[in-house]
Amino acid sequence: MKDKIKVCIAFLGNPFNDSRITNLKNSLEQDGCSVKVISFDWTTPNFKTIIGDVSVFKLKKRKFSLPFYLLFASRLKLELFKTKANIYFAEDIYTLPFVTFFSKLHGAKLYYNSRELYAFTGGLRKRNIIQGMLKKLESFFIHKADLVLTTGEMDSEFIHKFYGVNNSIVIRNIPLRQQPTQTIDLRKDLGINENSKILIYQGVLLEGRGLHLIIKSLVDFIDVHFVIIGDGFLRTNLEKLAKSLGISRRVHFLGMKKQSELINFTAAGNIGLAVIENISISYYHALPNKLFEYIMAGLPVLSSNLPQMEKIVNQYKIGEVINPENSEELNAALNKLLNSPQLLSEYKNNCKIAAQELNWQNEYEKVRTKLLPHLR
Repeated sequence: MKDKIKVCIAFLGNPFNDSRITNLKNSLEQDGCSVKVISFDWTTPNFKTIIGDVSVFKLKKRKFSLPFYLLFASRLKLELFKTKANIYFAEDIYTLPFVTFFSKLHGAKLYYNSRELYAFTGGLRKRNIIQGMLKKLESFFIHKADLVLTTGEMDSEFIHKFYGVNNSIVIRNIPLRQQPTQTIDLRKDLGINENSKILIYQGVLLEGRGLHLIIKSLVDFIDVHFVIIGDGFLRTNLEKLAKSLGISRRVHFLGMKKQSELINFTAAGNIGLAVIENISISYYHALPNKLFEYIMAGLPVLSSNLPQMEKIVNQYKIGEVINPENSEELNAALNKLLNSPQLLSEYKNNCKIAAQELNWQNEYEKVRTKLLPHLR
């Protein structure tokens, strides 16, 4: 009997809030692999380090970032030193240099999960020095990987042109094929009238996610509530904006929810929002997991007209596409969806059909056929 293939996944984040890692780990284990996850958390209140096959180490992030990254680097190196695997996944640019060293040390395969174009994110568009450093870092280490995983075709095309990378494969951020186990009654929990419509956003609260645009648009829609599932540094600003507009009672912040429970909250809404703004190259290429999670939950979508998102929405006919910079277009699309029960029903049915194709079980076949066979 052959020994199990040993896999190590390193991630600067909490994998319990990350469907990509959760699904990858579970699927690899179902295929007979032994999987170790090394990860970090610095945002969850009162979080305590978890040690096991999924280790999540507590970090503290204060005003200055250097101590944070030094602690992250030292802990990651220590854990990698104690872990010998056949395959290493670097889940972001931050873990890539360290994972590269230890994968080469052990003669193992190295897969770099380029979840986004790290040097071209919205948050770095005005930070030229950091952008330059990340470009140089990535341009060196990306060529050390045996295979680069991206979340969309446009990202693969970009890294080919910018870095000269030819060894990439697209593994989209697509959820498991599943049904809600017990839909949460948001109307009861949040005191929302039965006749009111519920808009859902799930994900990190960051600049460029269209959140302030949606909150401003609520002023023109009296009987509509906005439920935000997730957290981030933008939350305080959004709360202040809702208060200043006099609509605080219709904007609800639920905070982070476990990945395994997320669909139960999402399915309670009427419309899922993926209004990504075109503020950077990375955002222009956006194909976020929330789009596919709305589809899996049977939620009609209001999406930006960014190329990869627009393609999915139009191909499967699961919602409306708008230019988020045009407030009139945004309001018109919301009005169309909110006042067209038959259209919403059609989009909802189309989501159910699309979910039969757009699910992790299908997407994982690329991992099974491209990443594992040469080690068996």
